[in-house]
Amino acid sequence: MKILQVITSLWTGGAEKLVVQLTHALKERGHSVDVALFDGTKTDLKEELEKSGCRIFSFSQGGSMYSPRYIFKLRRLMKGYDMVHTHNSSPQLFAALANVFRKRPILVTTEHSTFNRRREKWYFRPLDKWMYGKYSATVCISRIAYDKLVSYLGKTTKIQIINNGADIAALSAAEPGRGIRKENEKHVVVMVAALREGKDQETLIRAVATMPEDYCLWLVGDGQRRSLLEALASQLKVEDRVRFFGWRTDIPAILKAADVVAMASHYEGLSLSSIEGMAVGKPFIASDVDGLREIVSGAGVLVPDSDSRAFAQKIQELCTDTEYAARVASLCGQRAAQFDFRNMVEAYDNLYRGLEQEWKRKNS
Repeated sequence: MKILQVITSLWTGGAEKLVVQLTHALKERGHSVDVALFDGTKTDLKEELEKSGCRIFSFSQGGSMYSPRYIFKLRRLMKGYDMVHTHNSSPQLFAALANVFRKRPILVTTEHSTFNRRREKWYFRPLDKWMYGKYSATVCISRIAYDKLVSYLGKTTKIQIINNGADIAALSAAEPGRGIRKENEKHVVVMVAALREGKDQETLIRAVATMPEDYCLWLVGDGQRRSLLEALASQLKVEDRVRFFGWRTDIPAILKAADVVAMASHYEGLSLSSIEGMAVGKPFIASDVDGLREIVSGAGVLVPDSDSRAFAQKIQELCTDTEYAARVASLCGQRAAQFDFRNMVEAYDNLYRGLEQEWKRKNS
């Protein structure tokens, strides 16, 4: 099949990583896969796709994700594809609008989060019901994301669950990066996530401020909230113990070089960074919130949302009690193995093929 993946950008995040993984894997299975970006700004993930020979269509460099002109760009572009798979709110809406009065392509979308501001406003519900109705399938990346969407839209056979996945074998086999860790960094906690709303790096910064001076925090990722987080670290006088790595391509090596992997967040869909963090043989600690609770409970350590004291206490336990840390790390590895990306790719491939066969039956 000819497949087009549509997403706002390829800045690092769970949805963006899924698009890249899925594109590589589907091409290996014989499909022709291109990617359309509303924001074509150069990023590491975009470069990775370009080097693989993937054709990428960029609608702009930066700017609004809701520019109406993207509808017309999509309408022209989508004409040559069998399947269009959208990610994030604006591509979902604009692809549905662009496909009005057409039988092809088949539309599929993935819900990557449990939270959407539109759902808080009653007047968006009719538009959303119309939009999702234009899709042959809506995929939720976790049970909680499914439950939230069904609660909003009502039950429909068009909604299903395909869990996000990571390359567990590669993550498990990764080696710690040389030269990443400084001599004075005795205990290292790392969090990999965009520095944006919804994530909760503040709680980890506050936690580090209450711990002994040989504890430090690595924040891998970037975003619009970086200056606020840097200011908080300075205000709490831990700027020398909180390192901002920015975007990196050596995530497994960084995770392996740390002692504890953390994810502080107010909500998730199904956190791909958390699955990766649980796969590297380190103990994992996370906020007890939707989208994290489902994958961490019974394996890693969960603490109340925004509770810096609880994070500090548990991090110190994991760093000083080697038996406890080893037990948690082992359970995390076993849990992560359930989310191998090969299972995810197989599920999406089967979904596409099933929808294609159904379309041919109806239109033969």
